[in-house]
Amino acid sequence: MNFCSDCGAKVSKKIPQGDNRLRDVCDNCGKIHYQNPLIVAGCLPVYKGKVLLCKRAIEPRKGYWTLPGGFMELGETLEQAALRETMEEAGAQVTIQSLYTLFNILHVGQLSVFFLAHLDTPEFSAGEESEEVVLFSEEEIPWDELAFNTISRTLSHYFSDRQSGEFPQRVEDIILPGRKVAS
Repeated sequence: MNFCSDCGAKVSKKIPQGDNRLRDVCDNCGKIHYQNPLIVAGCLPVYKGKVLLCKRAIEPRKGYWTLPGGFMELGETLEQAALRETMEEAGAQVTIQSLYTLFNILHVGQLSVFFLAHLDTPEFSAGEESEEVVLFSEEEIPWDELAFNTISRTLSHYFSDRQSGEFPQRVEDIILPGRKVAS
């Protein structure tokens, strides 16, 4: 951030009084501009042992496969965001079963959450952000064409957990090599 969104003056990186982190602080009016993580919410829709994936029609990773999901909007719950994104991207009506995976993606300032969900009927269609939507068995998953690490990890956990029939919640940090975690 270079300029204050309130008064337009230049901002500087400072540790405000009573704080312990560098923040963007307006040199003129003193406003502290907090930057908080973005929340991505989605579903892992399952129908008769197959998972529903969307081929991305937008960047980043256009043409790669993903679970339906996207940024949470103000005024909605995490579950509502996941259901909305699943309908928007996959035209699919699902019933959320449980919170399944949560990823802290530190290098891009995101929290990514996926719910295990039951696809109520095998009815789905590509939305504006999807080129194609397909039900895949484990053997059919295009593993080398998955858009994000969070997707491959969530799918790997699902197929592993399916063998035991237990689907525990998982929390993982995704940290790029050479990056440090704030203490």
